[in-house]
This record gives sequence, C-alpha cells and structure tokens, in this order.
Amino acid sequence: MTELILLRHGETDWNRELRFQGHVDVALNAIGLEQARRLAGRLAGSSAHRLYASDLLRAQQTALPVAQELGLPAITDAGLREQSFGRVDGMSVDDIKAQHPEAWEGWLRFHEDFCMPEGETTRQFHARVMDAVQRIVATHEGQTIVVVTHGGVLDMIYRTALSLGLNGPRQGEIPNAGFNRVRVREGGIDILAWAEVQHLADLPPQPVYDQKKLVATEPSPNSA
Repeated sequence: MTELILLRHGETDWNRELRFQGHVDVALNAIGLEQARRLAGRLAGSSAHRLYASDLLRAQQTALPVAQELGLPAITDAGLREQSFGRVDGMSVDDIKAQHPEAWEGWLRFHEDFCMPEGETTRQFHARVMDAVQRIVATHEGQTIVVVTHGGVLDMIYRTALSLGLNGPRQGEIPNAGFNRVRVREGGIDILAWAEVQHLADLPPQPVYDQKKLVATEPSPNSA
C-alpha cells in the first residue's frame, strides 16, 4: 500500500474570476502564495518520501514551499495536469456561453465522453490521471508521496475511490490548497482525509464553482 498526500494548488486570479484554466500557465495570486506557504506549514514534520507536481505554473509555485519544508525536490509529471478544455481554456463562463453556446450546453450534461472543442473528454482525462497515479504508486510501493495537482485531477481520484462513475457534476469539495490523504491498495483507493482547510482558517473565503448548483440553475438544453 502507498499513501498519497494530495494537495490542490493555491488560488489564482482566474480561480476568483471562475475561468476555465485548463492547461494555461496561470500564476498564483497573493492569496494563493500564502495558501502555499500554509500548506508547507501543514506538512511540517511529515515523513514523506517523494514530492510530485503538475508541470503547470500554479502547481509548481504551490510545490516550491512544500519542497523547501520537506527537503525534497519536486518531480514534475505532466500526467498530473488539469483537464484540457481546448479552445475555451482561459475563458469565463459568460464568454463560453456567448462564443460557444453549443459547447456550453454540452458541458452542462457532464457526460464522460463530452469535451470542449479540441479538449479532453472526461473519460480521456480520467485515464490519464489514473495512469499517472498508478505509475507513481508502482514506483514508490509502501511509501508516502506528496502530490501537488489540480481540482479536476482530485475529482477523478475522488470518483474512483468512491466508485461514483464519471458522469455528473462533482460530488466532493475540492478547495484551493486543500489537504487530502488517500491510501492506494491493490483493487482500490481508501480516502483517509479530504478537503481539510484548517490551515487556511483566517484567509478570505474562496471562490466556489459549484457544478451541482450550476446544473440546478441552468435551463436544460431541451427546455422551452
């Protein structure tokens, strides 16, 4: 069995603007940099053996203070990137509605084989993420590994652990700079801790892109 400490990157301005960040290299904002520093403090004294991080800037910036705290180099793995949203990467919800209305209607169905124009389907994304997880676990059997990654990646792991399937909106909370811990064993993933944010308690409230609320409030593509 291998334990993974899973950390979502800190906040960016695009998080606050509720933009689809995807594969765009967006830097942490001031709050995000402080969140990263708090994450490093949260991990003080941890007996981690390795540190992995997505190659995107926001994950790399989050990993930096963690690496310094743990005394470990951050190993870059592109398999830990956020889902690619293709042509709508970097766009706000309102922009997508205006410029790609059919794609937005497709997005609201949250189907595993849908993708934004030139992007990844959820099924493709899930396969990529779980391949990266299994590679890391196979390389570090029996160890504790810290992974700095993205909200979508954590959603794929959460769904897999709880056998939720890939259709439908997110079911679990995935805050920026949240602390999550799972145990990967033969045949499954056990969640030991999820969405812990005690280390962020006195920071400003986070922007929340609630997919379940989005589905409830948006009209169906087939409605009048």
